[in-house]
Amino acid sequence: MRCEHTKLGTLKLRHELREDLRKYGRGLGRDKFFDLLRENDLLVKRKRRYMVTTNSNHPFKKYGNELVKARIDKPHQAWVSDITYLSTRDKFVYLSLVTDVYSRKIVGWSLDKSLAVEGALNAVQKAIKQCPNTAELIHHSDRGIQYCCYAYSDLLTSKNVTISMGEAGNCYDNAAMEAFWSTLKREALEQSAHWSKDRVRRETFEYIEAIYNRTRLHSSLGYRSPVEFENQNN
Repeated sequence: MRCEHTKLGTLKLRHELREDLRKYGRGLGRDKFFDLLRENDLLVKRKRRYMVTTNSNHPFKKYGNELVKARIDKPHQAWVSDITYLSTRDKFVYLSLVTDVYSRKIVGWSLDKSLAVEGALNAVQKAIKQCPNTAELIHHSDRGIQYCCYAYSDLLTSKNVTISMGEAGNCYDNAAMEAFWSTLKREALEQSAHWSKDRVRRETFEYIEAIYNRTRLHSSLGYRSPVEFENQNN
């Protein structure tokens, strides 16, 4: 049947085979049926959509990597900013994130319909509002146009923030950032391609503010949440 219907979804395939499964006494629930197909390489191969979020081919100033030399031992000493895309029912949306290197806490985020600088600006402005002393802060990002343009760099400079950049697509602590993107999409937004943009925004808010920052345990933080880690080490 798979040879005849190469693109037939697994649930539809299971439905078509329900009489045969019953006849041969195979009590295959949905998960076991998926496992059976996976083990025999019979799942439909999905074509993943990719979106490039970093454009470093621009005339704006590109800064050096100041973070690699820093010793991070407290909150609001170093932030990493990054952007990813999220699928929705209609089209992609773009999530700009600012993460505290010390505690892994998300200190600023913004969901926007385009890759224009406004999304990244909104995220860092939220982060700045709750930072007690930006003069001691390093802001690190890739060399994407959102972070190098005048609107973004001028804002950081006006707050006496030290600007730091890595190579495009090779952000400092990239493994941690990539881990967060993977966790967010797996734990909260796995079905986002079927949701409206408004629902994706609500689910993102709920996950970051109520779960990730406050209750989700991190092995790198001694199995504490970012908020708990900060509170216990202040």
